[in-house]
Amino acid sequence: MSGDIEIKNYSSSSSGFILLGLSSNPQMQKPLFAIFLIMYLVTVVGNVLIILAIRSDSRLHSPMYFFLSNLSFMDICFTTVIVPKMLVNLLSEIKAISYVGCLVQMYFFIAFANTDSYLLASMAIDRLVAICKPFHYDVVMNPWRCLLMLLGSCTISHLHSLLRVLLMSRLSFCASHVIKHFFCDTQPVLKLSCSDTSSNQIVVMTETLAVIATPFLCILFSYLRIIVTVLRIPSVAGKWKAFSTCGSHLTVVVLFYGSVIYVYFRPLSMYSVVKDRVATVMYTIVTPMLNPFIYSLRNKDMKKGLRKLRDRVHS
Repeated sequence: MSGDIEIKNYSSSSSGFILLGLSSNPQMQKPLFAIFLIMYLVTVVGNVLIILAIRSDSRLHSPMYFFLSNLSFMDICFTTVIVPKMLVNLLSEIKAISYVGCLVQMYFFIAFANTDSYLLASMAIDRLVAICKPFHYDVVMNPWRCLLMLLGSCTISHLHSLLRVLLMSRLSFCASHVIKHFFCDTQPVLKLSCSDTSSNQIVVMTETLAVIATPFLCILFSYLRIIVTVLRIPSVAGKWKAFSTCGSHLTVVVLFYGSVIYVYFRPLSMYSVVKDRVATVMYTIVTPMLNPFIYSLRNKDMKKGLRKLRDRVHS
């Protein structure tokens, strides 16, 4: 009862929001804290190991691993924007976040998520050139071009994020300030606004469609070209070798985009608290945690790099 009073008092205030989290059941808070703390630590340690292995092994100083190390860094940033605050809220009575804090979290969440998306597209282009234009690979995927692709990914993502947050900052929140989510995502925050959000939604949907669809279509086009090229290879062994270099990347793409499309490419009226929270956990926490395993277990060069890093630490 006292918890309800606290939420009602806080909701009537305009100073911030309440994040309900994954479950309102008090008995679930500590088990959820333990689970997500372990997942977060695995994510950080796993991705740091990927970055260190790539930096320490000269054989991994290639465009593919340049993008992979940056993807790992973005995954650490991406989860750090969400999970620490989520863990604090799981152990606190009032699961509060300030209005400014909510917008800042939203800004960096959108920026890092979209940078992830563009890096996955860059890796698809890398595989396309490696398989379809192998003799031109060193010229096309030169270090300067790879750096430009990285900078372009970050710039587009941050500009997109800035627009989304500026639009959000113009809305009024005069009723409930209770966000039925574990972080400040756009859909659940839009649900709370008492302003007319129709124009906001149109801009968000069209601009988001352009920003997210561009890397997705790029990945789709790249893999269609790769499939056509691989099917022309006469030997089965040759086909398998070509496809095996794409397996890890394709697995991550399916995990990431599957849940992103499910959550964001539907009208606000179809938003479901429980289903969308589960799908959001998939791409915000589970996928970044699985990335190091997917890339290291299915990649011989990464396995060698990790062994070399281990030997260096022990020596």
